Amino acid sequence: MKLTRALIASIFFVTILIGVYYCNVNFLKVNVVFYAAIFDGIVAALIAGVMLVVFKYFRVLGGFEKFQLIVIWLLVGYAFAISVPTVIDRSLSFYILEKLQQRGGGIKQDSFEQVFTQEYVKEHHLVDVRLTEQLESGTIVIRDGCVTLTEKGKTIASFGRYFRTHWLPKQRLLMGKYSDALTDPFRHSVAAVNYECKSR
Repeated sequence: MKLTRALIASIFFVTILIGVYYCNVNFLKVNVVFYAAIFDGIVAALIAGVMLVVFKYFRVLGGFEKFQLIVIWLLVGYAFAISVPTVIDRSLSFYILEKLQQRGGGIKQDSFEQVFTQEYVKEHHLVDVRLTEQLESGTIVIRDGCVTLTEKGKTIASFGRYFRTHWLPKQRLLMGKYSDALTDPFRHSVAAVNYECKSR
């Protein structure tokens, strides 16, 4: 009986989550998709948690069991946020599939660099989206047209470089060949560039 009612409560949670997310993306202003989706998961878990307390039908569940359910719902909400809207919003892999479909099902392999640089960046407002996300995350500041890292940004960038260098696969399959190229993508970067700046 407890398992059945926990399952029913979880179905209500999923229904609420979908409803809250739908309302958020259609009727409210969203700064960052990932953060908004996490917030939706928290709201849905709280509403479902109140339902557990208020409705007599769920009184068979003990206090700790209700707490466990709410924790599980929060984790499900987080998994939903990072695995569905965020992946679809950010994923280059999804873009490739959608672009292939848009172009009638096929694109020449040697044209993909052109697709990425001339179409992907513009169609997905990539620069605006990513800069907005970093501003909202507090990892960058923009002053007088110069984008610079905050201390938080420097810490995250350093961690990312460390993890990429030491904990990403050294033999990763790239178009039929195994390579460590992505453990140090700056390895062959151009040394001299004219776009550097310093914030005043």
